[in-house]
Amino acid sequence: MSDDATANPVPDGEVLEDLPYEELRERAFAIAEKKHDFGFFMDLFRHTPAMENVSDEGGSLGDISGSFVESVRAARQVFSGESVGDLEPLFRARFATYIRDDG
Repeated sequence: MSDDATANPVPDGEVLEDLPYEELRERAFAIAEKKHDFGFFMDLFRHTPAMENVSDEGGSLGDISGSFVESVRAARQVFSGESVGDLEPLFRARFATYIRDDG
């Protein structure tokens, strides 16, 4: 995604929630990547069934290691439109809020 996505994240009159899921996700990810906002990605992971499975197996967010780039790559896979299923409205709202508040 180009820097244009973070230059003006919410043009006047645009309703973020009306955007396609993938575009909304990419805008939020572009802002978080530019800001190196690791907390944004960890917050997303905390709301996934996969994270509950890690906790059930004795893991925690503190056990997750790797670079910021690896975390972003993992988030792109985990939060793809096909992967989120019934949780899409939750993530759609989170992405829109992040773009408005942190963009």
